[in-house]
Amino acid sequence: MILAVDDVPQNIRLLQAVLEPRGFTVVAAASGSEALDLLAAGGIDLVLLDIVMPEMDGYEVCRRIRSDPATAFLPVVMITASGEPEKRRAVEAGADDFIAKPFDAAELVARVRSLLRIKRYHDGLRRFLPPEVADLVAADPAVLESHRREVAVVSCGLSGFAAFAEQAAPEDVMAVLDGFHAAAGSEIERAGGTLARLAADSVLVMFNDPLPCEDPALVAVRLAVAARDRVWELAEGWTRLGFALQPVCGVAFGHATIGRIGSASRWEYAPVGPVPLQAERLRAAASPGQILISQRVDAAVAGAAITSPAGDGAWDLLGLE
Repeated sequence: MILAVDDVPQNIRLLQAVLEPRGFTVVAAASGSEALDLLAAGGIDLVLLDIVMPEMDGYEVCRRIRSDPATAFLPVVMITASGEPEKRRAVEAGADDFIAKPFDAAELVARVRSLLRIKRYHDGLRRFLPPEVADLVAADPAVLESHRREVAVVSCGLSGFAAFAEQAAPEDVMAVLDGFHAAAGSEIERAGGTLARLAADSVLVMFNDPLPCEDPALVAVRLAVAARDRVWELAEGWTRLGFALQPVCGVAFGHATIGRIGSASRWEYAPVGPVPLQAERLRAAASPGQILISQRVDAAVAGAAITSPAGDGAWDLLGLE
């Protein structure tokens, strides 16, 4: 949805006449304050902003858009009278692009489409990265290039899911997955982890990339405990419905190769190598309700966690100090 901001109704109608036949939805605001109210309600993908308006000019509106974290990366095209000083002030206020009056319809459509592609890219990042990480990547896509980094990786899943999915109604399976993903997702966001992989009954999360993380192994262990406890609460309700499902987690720590994996149309930012595989193997080996950690994780969290040997190089995380 495109927000057109102009105090002259004829200008709004002209923008609508150009954009709406090409499939865009255009909503109008006749003042800067009205535009900010519409933006606060959400749902706007791009702003076409006139400069000369009473009470609050376009420069001030743009500065307020940029100062709000919810709209800081929203594409803004300022409509200028073609003067170089105006263009310079538009850029200084935070505009992404500008269109000179009288504007060329083809140029307007091309610029709008280009900025909306960038907006979709940025929104896609936010599906699997914390907001601050998505902003970092949007500002510098080179962050996604393949590189080597020491990371802590957490794999959380549902024990008993395969048997449950074979017997349960599809609606029950979807309800369980919705609850699991919502609970795990809220804890991942709170911990500042990067969601690397989302499967039906498991999630893979990493720490220390792309944002640096102090003591990533300890942060990963704390996430595993928090996610396990949240899913345990859900499991009580599932048990009353006859669903034998329990949380299981594995945590590993070490160097991995990290980067963008997939195709141009669908990809994920994920670690590759022994560390994520070890986290997933530990999760698969864990008993219902158990968190298994690698020997390196155990060494890294010594003094902050209570653990006991579980065999095959794994340690059972019993609790946090």
